[in-house]
Amino acid sequence: MGGVEALRMLLGGLPGDFPLPLLIVHHISADSGSDLANMLNAHCAIHVKEVDEGEQPASGTAYLAPSNYHLLVERDGSLALSVDMPVNFARPSVDVLFESAADAFGPGLIGVILTGAGSDGSKGLKMIKDKGGLAIIQDPADAEADPMPRSALAAVKADHVLPLKDIAPLLCALAEREYNKTEDGCLTVKEQ
Repeated sequence: MGGVEALRMLLGGLPGDFPLPLLIVHHISADSGSDLANMLNAHCAIHVKEVDEGEQPASGTAYLAPSNYHLLVERDGSLALSVDMPVNFARPSVDVLFESAADAFGPGLIGVILTGAGSDGSKGLKMIKDKGGLAIIQDPADAEADPMPRSALAAVKADHVLPLKDIAPLLCALAEREYNKTEDGCLTVKEQ
């Protein structure tokens, strides 16, 4: 299943009262519209929206990086957008998101890599691990495009390697057990 379907399946498996915000980078062309948030909202209990510059992430909401903008997390936890040069041939780039989120949230961060081409996300996921956060990677055998999960597995020792259908239940269990106890916990999800 492709990236949009993988996102729909993952986000659709989370309850509306999911206790963490989710930050999502989806590789899309620069001229794409903002229909992805609307489409996902039709299938998800959580709220899905494109990021607005400077907003503070809220629980039960998935924030999508807009087309042609990097999504970053500031030290105070607010969200920022950038039109800096592409990273790994991508803007938005997951490495940009993961690296800034790792600096902001440290061990209170979960990074997720789903199906996709290329290696974007591997460097950032390593930084999440180095700062004490968790790394979840979709099993490459389960991914429609396995280069991104394979690259992430080569870069880090993942905490969990799972089929897509098992990731949302794991996130719910982790959020309830671990991350619901910290105010600075945040969840990032990467997929292409």
